[in-house]
Amino acid sequence: MNANDSAPRVVVGVDGSPSSYAALRWAARHAALIGGVVDAVGAWEPPSHYGWSAPMVDPTFDRELAARRFADELHTVLGEEDRAEVRQSIVMGDPADVLLDAAKGAEVLVVGSHGRGGFTRALLGSVSTHCAQHADCPVVIVRAE
Repeated sequence: MNANDSAPRVVVGVDGSPSSYAALRWAARHAALIGGVVDAVGAWEPPSHYGWSAPMVDPTFDRELAARRFADELHTVLGEEDRAEVRQSIVMGDPADVLLDAAKGAEVLVVGSHGRGGFTRALLGSVSTHCAQHADCPVVIVRAE
């Protein structure tokens, strides 16, 4: 058992957008303040498929390569500053559902705001809106700096 298994978890969604990078930096600072760990989650959604056949499989997706690139991305955004431990995972599925699942039992879920479309979405992205409405824990929505 890892010493940080009982530490408070700060779950953050990272999708490569400026607002998700701001959310990652916020999550790392918050986790350091509370003695927690960061669970950085990337969601991989396969191309949409219509019809009644089996679910589409993307033969070009390389999970190991994606994990290395995700780790590099996290390191680039956070650098070498003193911060909480950051664990990473890439999960296939709808980003909002993936984040809600990852946030079960977490101290807080941190997501970026995209500000795309609609009245509510003028301020919040659809993933952040869905997470704020359905998460079992507090949700912090961070705008790009």
